[in-house]
Amino acid sequence: MTDNRLRGRLARPLLILALLFSVVSVHARGTYQTPEAFVKEVFAGEVPSARRVWLSGKLAETYREVLQEQPPQLRLRYWQDGPRSVWILQAIGKEHPITAGFVIEEGQLKHTRVLIFRESRGWEIRYPFFTQQFHNAGLDRQHRLDVSIDAITGATLSVRAMHNMARMALLLDQHVRETHDTP
Repeated sequence: MTDNRLRGRLARPLLILALLFSVVSVHARGTYQTPEAFVKEVFAGEVPSARRVWLSGKLAETYREVLQEQPPQLRLRYWQDGPRSVWILQAIGKEHPITAGFVIEEGQLKHTRVLIFRESRGWEIRYPFFTQQFHNAGLDRQHRLDVSIDAITGATLSVRAMHNMARMALLLDQHVRETHDTP
């Protein structure tokens, strides 16, 4: 068999594999659920008025430390009804923001969902096998998550972003409960 024929036979399967990987990459990006729809789902359609917490002083410093970026605005919206609060946060994965929703009751995460994913890798974090690891997570005495979150091969930065956002959501909820911020 000639070298050209052999290259041709090898090139076809490689091209097919490259196309498959590019389709998966494009498919991974997207809006899985809008933040508004997530909040509405959590409160079964009876959405309380949005409240705001000021990201200034010590809280802004904590935000920068945990999420390793500046707060996107001075005030962050959240929704609360009794002991349940909902937080929509964003953090950079590798290059682009990941948007996730967190439901907290009595200092523990009750539900976590990836809402918008903009990266080309790490999209596996959107599936329940990953997000369910956060169920009932709280903060320990050092203000770290009190559960261990398993990594996903090839999604290290996306996993880290979700971990940091979950921790920040719990810290924000704790701050609000301690200071009784008003709407």
